[in-house]
Amino acid sequence: MIQSIAFVITLAIAVYFIRKRVLRLRDNIRLGKETTITGDKGQRLKNMILVAFGQQKMFKKITPAIFHFFIYAGFLIINLEVLEFIIDGILGTHRVFAPFLGGLYPVLMNMFETLAVLVLFACVVFLVRRNVLNIARFQSAEMTKWPRLDANLILVIEVILMSAILCMNAADQLLQVRGEAHYTATGKLFFSSFLIPAFENFSNGTLIFIERFAWWFHIIGILAFAVYVTYSKHLHIFLAFPNTYFAKVEAKGHINNMPVVTHEVKSMLGLADANATPPATSGKFGAKDINDLSWQNLLAAYSCTECGRCTAECPANQTGKKLSPRKIMMDTRDRMEEVGNSIAKGGPGLADGKSLLGDYITKEEINACTSCNACVEACPVMINPLEIIVELRRYVSMEESGAPASWNSMYQNIETNFAPWKFSPSDRFNWAKEETK
Repeated sequence: MIQSIAFVITLAIAVYFIRKRVLRLRDNIRLGKETTITGDKGQRLKNMILVAFGQQKMFKKITPAIFHFFIYAGFLIINLEVLEFIIDGILGTHRVFAPFLGGLYPVLMNMFETLAVLVLFACVVFLVRRNVLNIARFQSAEMTKWPRLDANLILVIEVILMSAILCMNAADQLLQVRGEAHYTATGKLFFSSFLIPAFENFSNGTLIFIERFAWWFHIIGILAFAVYVTYSKHLHIFLAFPNTYFAKVEAKGHINNMPVVTHEVKSMLGLADANATPPATSGKFGAKDINDLSWQNLLAAYSCTECGRCTAECPANQTGKKLSPRKIMMDTRDRMEEVGNSIAKGGPGLADGKSLLGDYITKEEINACTSCNACVEACPVMINPLEIIVELRRYVSMEESGAPASWNSMYQNIETNFAPWKFSPSDRFNWAKEETK
């Protein structure tokens, strides 16, 4: 009874902090502008199933994809065992499903242990890749102390939690064989049985302590992990699903136009519908801060895995420019956190004298972008850094007139000559006359 009460209190505390953080994340995402989600719902659902659930884009790099799949599958399937942990914790039972599943129970437990070992192995591999092999995309300038520590913490926590499961099962099997009350016979478990020699000289009291400690350590670890994830880049575990559903389904080269500008251009060219109602004038062109971006852009920022595939594929970054698409998403998320924390404390929020453009992302960065969509194609969860870059450039060009001189010259030529080049539209086909001579 005491353990059940302690477990319920622990569970309630975890749920409280998770709920509080989730509501904060929701409010932060709502700082973005409303946007109309277009495109076929069936295609969106397909993207979510294939890309988020099926890990389709991860397999463009086969080696890390396999190890990532071990962790992903382990997360989905091993956590089914957590359901038994929760029921046992609330009711004060032990392996509550064992009597109902009979001979199937040890089969499932062996499957869980196999996945636990694969997860443990994959985490060790990833730790080596990050800290020994020093893979280039994990060493970029934006990968400061905290992002690197965050990634390592998650991997180390996973190793410890999987080890706790194996130790718990080894002690449990010994107690079953010794006929200790409350320990239901479940049969031999393959991987944890290798640890039995390390425990077989312990007394029953010591084994019960080890089993109970490992059980509590595992469940508290999982609950603490669930809270921690909401502050970590590993939030993509959950947000990858809505992000892939709401991601653009238009062709990669499609860039969202501004209705007001489109109407003006069509009017200038005599293509506007005379009966159409002109779109409402925008209060601001482009984006200077997070509230000028769409909530979809902000959701994407929280969905970023910081894997660096976008930056590794970026031609501007490859040629030494300061642009890093990963940094664009990380900066957007950091600005959201700053504003959200300020609002929660009764502070100035967006009126703090800072902005995403300038204080986080520089003009040099956004001007280096070639709009090639390489980052969009590379992202394993369909994040679109280009949308944010384009909105920031629109603000610089249309609100500040701060585009580079060569760009302004091109803009002026398009406005006056309907082409990037400085010659009259009437001379556009002079080249053809030369060819006929």
